[in-house]
Amino acid sequence: MTDNIFATSVFFRLAIGGNDLGAFHTCSGMGAQVEMESYAEGGNNGFTWQLPGRVTWSNITLTRPVTADTAKIGRWLDETLRRVEPKDGEIVALRPDLSRIISWQVYGIVPVRWQGPSFDPATSQPAVETLEIAHEGLVPS
Repeated sequence: MTDNIFATSVFFRLAIGGNDLGAFHTCSGMGAQVEMESYAEGGNNGFTWQLPGRVTWSNITLTRPVTADTAKIGRWLDETLRRVEPKDGEIVALRPDLSRIISWQVYGIVPVRWQGPSFDPATSQPAVETLEIAHEGLVPS
């Protein structure tokens, strides 16, 4: 099992459209922002109404060292980029013993960017890949 290579205390497993894309060391960018519109009601000088508008979801970025799971990303990208169709998925935060901490259902996922590894034998840094995804919303599950 490739999960033994992760020395961090938490890692993240990503599945999209039924495809298990493996585990990642970092997961950042989970968030949302509500656009607010101010409305000043005539004759009411005590406050301004704050009306919620659209919700904007930030992109999620996941990174990991290159592993055998890197090939899963390549296959998923090849399949997805032939016909881009948003698919639902799940991100699960796991402890090293594979016990679940929390998971999020992520709706309407599409790839934004994949950055492959840079190999430099002059450094002792591991080769890292990065996947950025856009989505239509998420909820803890």
